[in-house]
Amino acid sequence: MPLVRLDMVRGRSPDQVRAIADAVQEALVEALGIPARDRFQIVTQHEPEEIIAQDAGLGFDRTPGILIIQIFTQRGRDTADKQRLYRTLTDRLERAGIAGEDLFLSYMENDPDDWSFGFGRAQYVDGELPIPGRPHSASS
Repeated sequence: MPLVRLDMVRGRSPDQVRAIADAVQEALVEALGIPARDRFQIVTQHEPEEIIAQDAGLGFDRTPGILIIQIFTQRGRDTADKQRLYRTLTDRLERAGIAGEDLFLSYMENDPDDWSFGFGRAQYVDGELPIPGRPHSASS
């Protein structure tokens, strides 16, 4: 159930944008084992001057092909899981035309009571949805 924000410079075709979004979802499914239909993505395209992303002192240049990804998900994955996700994202996105130096990623975690999927309820708290990584026991 990650919520993913994809920010990029305007100018890609709809097919390119979809290929990028699909690559991100495929990486999440592959690396973290989320269900394929557990997909929540927000794609925002910006004018070139609206994204400023340097190299944090690592010594490389980014291009107008930059892609900034923010992943919001539940707490509980270890460093190895996150590192596997970062590598898988890089591999999948390279196939979609995103160079490694143009990928910037932020991964943020929170708790089950921080999510509502509609109807004013916290479905993880109510037991309507299983908490990822925990046995499911629907409440009555």
